[in-house]
Amino acid sequence: MENSILISTKKVLGLDASYTVFDQDVIMHINAAFSILNQLGVGPVEGFMIEDDVAVWDDFILVEGSEPSKSLVKTYVQLKSRMLFDPPTTSFLLEAMTNQIKEYEWRLNVFREYALPPEEEIDELERDRKGFHRALRRSRHALGRATIEGRGGYWEEGVG
Repeated sequence: MENSILISTKKVLGLDASYTVFDQDVIMHINAAFSILNQLGVGPVEGFMIEDDVAVWDDFILVEGSEPSKSLVKTYVQLKSRMLFDPPTTSFLLEAMTNQIKEYEWRLNVFREYALPPEEEIDELERDRKGFHRALRRSRHALGRATIEGRGGYWEEGVG
């Protein structure tokens, strides 16, 4: 299996590796896909781009042991590049590919949110969790006090 990003994408597009006439076009579309991935928060924080056939898929590092997500990235970049370089001529195929691209974007976004939370998000989630539990304890305490004092709350107001 070819590990070069450009050559493997050209293969998916039906272009021979030695045919270099469209390389700049294909590289531009590959980099557009990597830019979208960067906006989704997937991949290196500083972004990623290729300039020739030297760049390999292993250069686009997500996290150690995240091979399934690397396969999603490969398929996404190649689908997006195909859609930009050689869009389908039938509306059925166009819609199917568009839906597939959207699904991959969603799956990669979910992967990023749940499998790769940045440290700032982890700290924020921990603060939110503690704040939620604190608010829950306060509301239980207030509800208990209102019931003891005879203010009853929900059922005595004729709602329940």
